[in-house]
Amino acid sequence: MKKINRFLLVGLSIFGINTIAAQGKRSLTLEESVHLAWDNSNEVGLANAKVLSKKYELQSAKNNQYPEFKISGQYQRLANAAIDLKSTQNSNSGTLPIVDQLIIGQANATLPIFAGFKVQNNIQLHDNLYQAEAANTLHTKEEVAIQVINLYARLFKAQKTIALLKENQKRAEQRAYDFGELEKNEIIARNDLLKAQLQVSKIKLSIVEEMNHENTINFQLITLLKLPAGTQLEIRESDFANFKMDNIPTNEEPALANRKDLQAIQLQGKASKVNVQLAKGNYYPTINFIGGYVMLDLKNVVTVQNAMNFGMGISYDLSSIFKNDAAVKLAESKLTEIKNSEAMLTDYIKIEVQKAIEDYHLAIQQNEVYAESVAQSSENYRIIKDKYDNGLANTNDLLEADVEQLSANINKTLAKANIIQKYYALLNATGQLTATFTISKL
Repeated sequence: MKKINRFLLVGLSIFGINTIAAQGKRSLTLEESVHLAWDNSNEVGLANAKVLSKKYELQSAKNNQYPEFKISGQYQRLANAAIDLKSTQNSNSGTLPIVDQLIIGQANATLPIFAGFKVQNNIQLHDNLYQAEAANTLHTKEEVAIQVINLYARLFKAQKTIALLKENQKRAEQRAYDFGELEKNEIIARNDLLKAQLQVSKIKLSIVEEMNHENTINFQLITLLKLPAGTQLEIRESDFANFKMDNIPTNEEPALANRKDLQAIQLQGKASKVNVQLAKGNYYPTINFIGGYVMLDLKNVVTVQNAMNFGMGISYDLSSIFKNDAAVKLAESKLTEIKNSEAMLTDYIKIEVQKAIEDYHLAIQQNEVYAESVAQSSENYRIIKDKYDNGLANTNDLLEADVEQLSANINKTLAKANIIQKYYALLNATGQLTATFTISKL
């Protein structure tokens, strides 16, 4: 009975482990992975937070164009106040009033009329900075997307390589078994058997190394997507490789029109131009419309009610004529920095796009060559196998032909994935990657 319970416990444990492993596996399309990263990644979250901060800064700048309105009130208790009334009437009255409390109420309003164009320039400055941060966020989304694509492609390549290696392992193990039977019957030398067994060991080692590589990439991808720890992604070819590649960019024009990092720095340049005008605004005086209301009650002495006042206020910092020159030059220097950065980024984008175009066409050419090599290596293996069976080729020739055939199959499989990877890299270089996934989701 104890043995039965023990076997039952072991069986349930194995079933539980297999169930957990099965639950940990998940299949995601590339598009699902990209949108999952956009929703969960820390990079996009930080970028969205920065945009929100710029939005509030813009709103704060807009609030400066509205009037300021303040109210205040005081109640003071006076102790033994000495009263000296200069009025003749009061001085002959005999008794002085007892003054022991003071109440004051005030309301003041200030409306800026002219401030050297600083209010509107400040709004325009923060509006440009807000738009620049929004463009930076879109660029961050593209960078996260291409990061997901590269990891997704690498994981797909690793899994396909493992599958091909395992298929080859079966054939190699069968060959080693056949050689073992031949060696027992002294038909082949033991050295040939050892070569076949050594090839099996090499394939096993390659599988172990590739599985380690797969686990590393899988961990990187699920961490980026914020999936539960231990999730094993299974990438099907239909989830990655079956789609049509349209509108292949052929020059840098789409990049110069669509790159969000370039748009961001151009908007920062606009903000810098406005900042120069903002600094020059300190040369002008400030003019405000002011108005107010006062209520005062000094007990037993005087009461003031409905004391309205309004007028104009002007202020001018004469020292700004001398001091503000440095601030203006600093703003102009910052503008020069932005212009140089924009020129450098433009050149970098042109180079990046050209490289992406060349890499994409290279991947297509490699795919064509690898397709030819698969047919050639398969025919070569068939010929060598016939020669070996007829005693016209040795074991080294057979094993070498087998390795070449395996290598050709792996290269052909990876080449197809590489074309897709380079296609998305080209879209990223031309600033069209985010739009591709957004449109496909709609």
